[in-house]
Amino acid sequence: MTSNSINTATPPSIRFRKAVRHLLVPALLLTIMPGCNYFILLGYLIGGPPQIQPLFEKETNKSFTDRNVRVAVVCYAPDDLRKFHDNIDQMLSWRLATLLNHNHIDVVEPDAIQAWMVNNPDWDSAVDVGAEFDVNYVVYVDMSEFSLYEQDSSSLFRGRCEAIVSVYEMDTGGDGQRIFTKDINSIFPTQVPRSASDVSYETFRNEYFFRLAEEVGRLFYPYGNGDDIINAT
Repeated sequence: MTSNSINTATPPSIRFRKAVRHLLVPALLLTIMPGCNYFILLGYLIGGPPQIQPLFEKETNKSFTDRNVRVAVVCYAPDDLRKFHDNIDQMLSWRLATLLNHNHIDVVEPDAIQAWMVNNPDWDSAVDVGAEFDVNYVVYVDMSEFSLYEQDSSSLFRGRCEAIVSVYEMDTGGDGQRIFTKDINSIFPTQVPRSASDVSYETFRNEYFFRLAEEVGRLFYPYGNGDDIINAT
């Protein structure tokens, strides 16, 4: 196997959001729990929030965190999307690979995959990438819709993306088969759009890519029950 594994620091925005979640959820629980359930809250504060098993593990009984498992991430956006949103496939690949890495998953460096795809424009499928980088699984994200503005508005931000996430399991001969598929219909913020007067285009764009990467990433690593609360606005 090659040694091109991603190794990046956790973005400050992710660390801040995780810290807020760990404070916000217990605060909400305090307002609704009867007295006897304070023991439950104490357990939460000591051991952390209850974890939700990732869908990929539920459906396949396989895990990206198993020993000696290595994963490649490939994101694809058609020309009509990249025409208005430069490098959205590369941005999502990098952010998703970063999140997987921070959740103890061995991931091929996305820049290495991008360089190989540029030098091999006739690549045909995610399996080609898996064979080249000698990985166990390939996560393939096929983006079909993407926007950053609220519909019929140029002054309100609301990220939207439709995509199909597939996982291909590779064998020792370089062949692979699809073992998992999930439709993604992402909207952020979920409750109300964000005013363009409150946040810059670049800031919102980066924030939404991290949110979108989280939505995909949670298919493969555990996450807390309260992790979605902060994404409502």
